[in-house]
Amino acid sequence: MAKPICLVTGVGDGTGTAIVRRFVEGGYRVAMIARNRDRLRQLEQDMTDVKAYVCNVGDLDALLVTLNSIRREVGSPSVLIHNAVRATFGTFLEVHPEELERNFRVNTTSLLYLARELVPNMMEKGKGTIIITGNTAAHRGIPSYALFAPTKAAQRILAQALARDLGPKGIHVAYITVDAVIDTPWSTNLPVQGLATEPLNQHSSQSKDFFCQPVDIAEEVFHVAHQSSSAWSFDVEIRPFAEKW
Repeated sequence: MAKPICLVTGVGDGTGTAIVRRFVEGGYRVAMIARNRDRLRQLEQDMTDVKAYVCNVGDLDALLVTLNSIRREVGSPSVLIHNAVRATFGTFLEVHPEELERNFRVNTTSLLYLARELVPNMMEKGKGTIIITGNTAAHRGIPSYALFAPTKAAQRILAQALARDLGPKGIHVAYITVDAVIDTPWSTNLPVQGLATEPLNQHSSQSKDFFCQPVDIAEEVFHVAHQSSSAWSFDVEIRPFAEKW
């Protein structure tokens, strides 16, 4: 039998790549969308059953062209993982208002476009899965997230609307909130609010307690994507054990 197809957006060097690897290990062919051509080429060399597509999902016309290419060259995805994210940090007086719209296109509007393009095929088959990776910004606003949090909150509400519409039609939609700093090469050198005044060194065993590992996020994404239809989740929160909340 042909392998099922998974589409992952936002394939960065952390969570996105880990999700791709987990679904390949789980028997999928994976179409990968990201802006970084070199990273995608490297992943194509490192793994089988993956195909790369360079695209900024905030460019909605380019996204439609890319989705057409994926359907033609790989097939229609039965699983969509929307992991792409765009963030701008600063108070509402510090950041140009246009950043809100740019963030919104990547985080929310592209999800709408993805769903409109991929769901009809899922409905024909009577099954499918859409999972969105989110973060705490979807649930609360803080001053420095003024032009980011609204877009993630809207993303979650759109996902909820999709879930309530599509669930009875056999399509599982879930929103995974990662309440943590994710252990990536760039994030481990950032100060963590409330935990440290100095950057947490990624080589410190103690600091690892405060980071969520991409491979573990990917494992949970894969688990949610394969839940029994008698016990589907929508809101899923994950955080490392040392995270204060």
